[in-house]
Parts: sequence; C-alpha cells; structure tokens
Amino acid sequence: MANLAREDVVGLVELLDFIRDRHQWVLTTVRGDGRPQISPVSGGVNDAGQLVIATYPMRDKVHNLRRNPDATLCVLSDQFGGSWVQIDGQATIVDLPEAMEPLIDYYRSVSGEHPDWDDYRDAMDRQGKCLISIDIERWGPIARGGFPPGLKLGFPSAD
Repeated sequence: MANLAREDVVGLVELLDFIRDRHQWVLTTVRGDGRPQISPVSGGVNDAGQLVIATYPMRDKVHNLRRNPDATLCVLSDQFGGSWVQIDGQATIVDLPEAMEPLIDYYRSVSGEHPDWDDYRDAMDRQGKCLISIDIERWGPIARGGFPPGLKLGFPSAD
C-alpha cells in the first residue's frame, strides 16, 4: 500500500501531547532586514503549555526575538519523513538569574531528572544561558508527507 499524506486538525491538548515527545525543532525568527533566520533547536513543553528552548543570549535567534517576538516553529518527528507540525507564537526571553528555575523545567521536559541539580545550576551560570519561552498563538494540522490522497498511483510497466 502506498504511503499517503495526512493532515490531522487537532486542538491544543492534542497538539501539546504530540509535541511533548518530539524535541527536534526548527525555529524561524525575523532578521532586522525582514528575512527569515532559521535555527535547529532542541525544545520542550513547560507546565504552562509554553514551548521552551535553552540557548545563549548572544545567538542571532535571541537578538531577533528581542527585536521582534514573532516565532515560527516546525516540530519534527525523530525520523525524517515522520509527522510534523508548524506553530506560530510570541516569544519572551528570560535571562539569568530569573531563568534558572525555568531552565530546570526545560531540562526536565526534554531529558527528565538530572543526576546533580547543583552541577546543572553551576553549568547554567557558567554558560550564561537564557530561555526562550513561546506562547502558542496558532498551529497547522499535524501533517505527514506522502502521496496526495486520491492520486492514481499507476506506474508504467517495464515492458
């Protein structure tokens, strides 16, 4: 049977359930000249239903979001070609020291419990990490590529 494309329209609860197990994302922000800036990132969902990404304050994505908080994400499945969804939202940057507890929540949402939280806190301080928090505004259907439904898939014979 042929691999058929799908688009499943979902509500917010189903969207967050889909995202929670998928941590490979592509973040798109807007450069100063209006063109897109694209970054592969790891992300998670916090308890408030926001999308969260740990990063460094000097990264282009952070500079872009401080200037223009519009963010678009493509959340991918672990295997390329799997289901994915596009999400649009508004980003907030949280810097240290206020970012420490949200960074711990971020870690838990992506990797579970850390073996030494004091060590993690020290690492976040040393690295000067910040957190991008995105409030979801809209999303597309959860999609999967493949042949469009209804397409006649007859292939020429080898005669």
